[in-house]
Amino acid sequence: MASEAPLTENSRKVHPARPLFIAFAAWIVPGLGHLLLRRWGRALIFFVAAGGLAVVGYGMRGEVFTPLSSDPFGALGFLADVCSGVFYFLPRFLEASGPDISRATGDYGTRFIAAAGIVNLLGVLDAYAIASRRRS
Repeated sequence: MASEAPLTENSRKVHPARPLFIAFAAWIVPGLGHLLLRRWGRALIFFVAAGGLAVVGYGMRGEVFTPLSSDPFGALGFLADVCSGVFYFLPRFLEASGPDISRATGDYGTRFIAAAGIVNLLGVLDAYAIASRRRS
């Protein structure tokens, strides 16, 4: 008689919608996916890193790219910016006068905002991998 191996936490089947929900939550609010997975340290790191980069970039009056851009680099900038989730909509409340890329700090701020999106994208991918049990 063949004995079945007991189910451990790593061998359980994962519902296909759960990793997608975790990834969506991680995109909307940086670190939220890890928070739902009870990875407190990673949640804090991703929130502080992505949020800090975004807020500093907005404080430097960096440019936030719009979805309708005829320039390919503008489209890539939009994709990077929108990956920061809720922080993409923050500059409408912080700076009513808009970006100031005529100064070097505004140009650096644009890079900080894009970096916030990329950091959050890494957090989304990490949370998805953990939720789908491909990574611990």
